[in-house]
Amino acid sequence: MAVITKGLRIETNGDTDLIDITSEVARGVSESGVSSGTVTVFIPGSTAGVTTIEYEGGAIRDFQEAIERIAPKDIGYHHDARWGDGNGYSHVRAALQGASLSVPFASSRLLLGTWQQIIVVDFDNRPRSREIILQIIGE
Repeated sequence: MAVITKGLRIETNGDTDLIDITSEVARGVSESGVSSGTVTVFIPGSTAGVTTIEYEGGAIRDFQEAIERIAPKDIGYHHDARWGDGNGYSHVRAALQGASLSVPFASSRLLLGTWQQIIVVDFDNRPRSREIILQIIGE
């Protein structure tokens, strides 16, 4: 059994920016030397999340519009009243999304569906440099 931890860094635009990191995760698994197991993708911080989606323009826009309906930017948030940074909505969105995702792999290949990509969603109200942690467990 091996446990390997790797980091990635990406630049985001904020404002519900969706970034496809599938190839970076696949490369991390391939380079790990572990043939079968699970990779956990985790994003530290409280204004971004990780999930899967069919990464195409229509689905991306549908996701962004759905998030806006669930946790709109233009309503009052107690976080904003306390801190004044205007990103209360991004904390709520990230909490609903979740900060991690586990993906199985075999023969050093991710077992994703044909139209399924791994994405980071940056909900913050400004561009960010984001660290992503990959923890690869297997044999």
